[in-house]
Amino acid sequence: MSAKKPDPAIAARALAEARERREGQKALALPPENGGPKGREPVRYGDWEKDGIAYDF
Repeated sequence: MSAKKPDPAIAARALAEARERREGQKALALPPENGGPKGREPVRYGDWEKDGIAYDF
């Protein structure tokens, strides 16, 4: 089987649409978090840690 090559026109259109969506989004004006985890963002790194114990969901 031969793999299909991606169409550059379709890829360019998808990237342009994504750029338009990002530019159209407004930043959320959220208040600062109280009592949240210190250090790295746990959701981004996949673990929650408290007192040296990692809690994985």
